Amino acid sequence: MNLIEYADREMLMIDLANRLAGELNECLMTHERASFAVPGGTTPGPIFDTLSAVDLHWDRITVLMGDERQVPADHERSNERLLRERLLVGRAATANYVSIREEEGALPDISAHLPISVLLLGMGADMHTASLFPGSPGLATALSTDAPLMRVEAADGLEPRITLTGRVLAGAMSTHVVITGDEKRAAVERAAHLPAEEAPIRTVLGTATVHWAA
Repeated sequence: MNLIEYADREMLMIDLANRLAGELNECLMTHERASFAVPGGTTPGPIFDTLSAVDLHWDRITVLMGDERQVPADHERSNERLLRERLLVGRAATANYVSIREEEGALPDISAHLPISVLLLGMGADMHTASLFPGSPGLATALSTDAPLMRVEAADGLEPRITLTGRVLAGAMSTHVVITGDEKRAAVERAAHLPAEEAPIRTVLGTATVHWAA
């Protein structure tokens, strides 16, 4: 695990956005297309704000969520809603967005966009990432090497969630994890010494760069 500390959260968000943009640009220099998987929640919002203004060949970049709640796209709990409001605007409005939402009882086929070129993840204080939660009934299957590309997981007693599985996350060409606060700093350091079944973020820590600010 490569851990980078920042003086404050604003610097973290700006620097990380610029680094992600640089990696996407490098990918496009040697590949026709790039795929960019991102987290939901409120933490990445400022990163999206900066990225949306960057001059990239967005029309050659496919954006997808690392996980999504099975709710309408305009629902207040939809990760896609955040994405459309804060990333897929400005210069980034021409990016190709691929929904991972279940439609008519089937999950979409995302194999054409794999391996993920650049992966950005968040992490909860319980060491979950995407919608891979420690202790969930389907976790062992979701983390197995022969797991499907996506699974529907029941989480926190609310709506079902669709998540990329462990093998998809681990197969990304470049992985970044963004966390803030002392609690999550302690959690990610603890996760480095635990099995993935107890700390799902462990699935990517071997190759990830973790970006942290207090």
